Amino acid sequence: MADDDLRDFEAGTFTHEGETKIVLRKGSGPAVIVIAEMPGITPKVADFARKVADIGCTAVMPHLFGNPGQNPDPKDGGWLRTATYMASSMFRGCVSREFTVLATGKTSPVINWLRALAQNEHERNGGPGVGAIGMCFTGGYALAMAADDRLLAPVLSQPSMPVGLSKKARYNIDISPSDLAKVKHRCQHDGLKVLGMRFTSDKLVPAERFQFLRDELGDAFIGIELSGGVANPDSPMPPHSVVTEHLIDEPGQPTRAALDQVLDLFRSRLLTSV
Repeated sequence: MADDDLRDFEAGTFTHEGETKIVLRKGSGPAVIVIAEMPGITPKVADFARKVADIGCTAVMPHLFGNPGQNPDPKDGGWLRTATYMASSMFRGCVSREFTVLATGKTSPVINWLRALAQNEHERNGGPGVGAIGMCFTGGYALAMAADDRLLAPVLSQPSMPVGLSKKARYNIDISPSDLAKVKHRCQHDGLKVLGMRFTSDKLVPAERFQFLRDELGDAFIGIELSGGVANPDSPMPPHSVVTEHLIDEPGQPTRAALDQVLDLFRSRLLTSV
């Protein structure tokens, strides 16, 4: 897959508390914030956003790191180009104060900006509320965003933070106790559902993390755990990215079923009342 010029997306900016970022939008209807995984808005992340737009929502992709549209697959750009690109994006994510990488019990500071973006997109696009999906490095962001009542459909795709270097880090996710308490209250009293996805062979997303979410959220957490053997074998990376890099977009495939479940959540929470 070549680089994606993203020309079918509308490019704009959004500013909150002096922080301005590029935002790409496609579609119409209630907004779904698509928060890219490392190294950034890849062609397959953009393809996922297009599927969100196809169901009648507005896909909203904030540019947090990387080069929008650049394909990280070494089969297309070579290993050196891929390694250099991945390293630069990871460096940006690891050193920036916007992102929390190692700390447990902490919400990343960028969440305030993302919540403001969600509020803006709700006012701009209408509907009962907003959806969000975080992936890998940003996997837990949709959970922290769900402390805001506007977030009606949070999806955690392979949530990889905090880095699981300790038992405490593995049995945890990047959210503060106060934000987690708000999410739990919404699950218990407002019917909020939280969808999570991982491959069982994925060392970046330990099983303890999903157990933590089950223990904290109860039946409100819907965990999709797939065997690594069902991941797209054409990807050069080990099974990790359920609805992007390792998706097999064919009927009957478990990753396609997971994608359909994500889109169904957005439909049921954002479109049925429109």
